Amino acid sequence: MRIKHGFELRTICGEHIIIAHGLENIDFTKVISLNESAADIWNAVVGKDFTVNDMINVLLDLYEVDQVQASKDAEELLKQWISAGFIQPE
Repeated sequence: MRIKHGFELRTICGEHIIIAHGLENIDFTKVISLNESAADIWNAVVGKDFTVNDMINVLLDLYEVDQVQASKDAEELLKQWISAGFIQPE
């Protein structure tokens, strides 16, 4: 999978916000804010093909978290990104 073209992570006033470029990506009904670990995952996978295992590995590499918790967190984040329309399927 891959993050769709037209989405960009920006830090505005200390908040990590997803900005949509292009009319096909604009949904003014919600603003997407990421916490620090979600922003780290975004930065690690943006612009390339990735799997949920890649997301898990980012958490394991950057944070003191066990495999089970990293898996749960990455899978939940992936569900949120899919629901928000950020992800382009394989």
